[in-house]
Amino acid sequence: MSTCIFPGKFQPFHNGHMLVVKGMMKACGRVAIVICDDSGEDMLFSSEKVREMISAALLDEDIVDAEIVVVEDCDTDEEWADKILEACDRPDGAKVWSGHEDVRALFEKMGVAVQKVVPVPGIDSGEIREMILSGKKTWEKKVPGDVGRLIRVQMADSE
Repeated sequence: MSTCIFPGKFQPFHNGHMLVVKGMMKACGRVAIVICDDSGEDMLFSSEKVREMISAALLDEDIVDAEIVVVEDCDTDEEWADKILEACDRPDGAKVWSGHEDVRALFEKMGVAVQKVVPVPGIDSGEIREMILSGKKTWEKKVPGDVGRLIRVQMADSE
C-alpha cells in the first residue's frame, strides 16, 4: 500500500489543496496531510485551526480515510523533513506531493519519491490571506464551504 504525504502550512486550506487531496485519494493507498506548524508572522491560523478546517473540508467531501498530522517547525530543513516522515511512520515507498520546488528537492535528496503539484490558477494562499485581512469577500469562493464558515467565525472572534 503506497503512502502519499502532502505537507503544507495550509494558510488557509483552499480549493486547490482539496483538488490535490482528491487526486491523492485516487492514486494512493494511504493519504497523510501534514500541517507544518510554524509560528511565523505570516501565520493567520493556528495549526489547531488549520486541522479543524481540513477536517471539516474532508468530511464535507465524504473523505474519511485521510490522516491529518501536525509537525512542528525545526532548526533545519532536514530535521523538518525527517520529522514529517517520522510522523507518518516512515512508510516504505512513500511519495511526497508538493507544489514547492525546495520541498520536492529536499525529499528527493533524502531518497523519497515526489509528485509535483501544479497550482490552480487564481488560487493562492497568500492572496487569499490578503483578501481575508482586507475584508474582500471574494476569498470565500476560493475555499471549501465549511472552511469559509470557520474563517468567518475566527475573524469575527478576533475583532
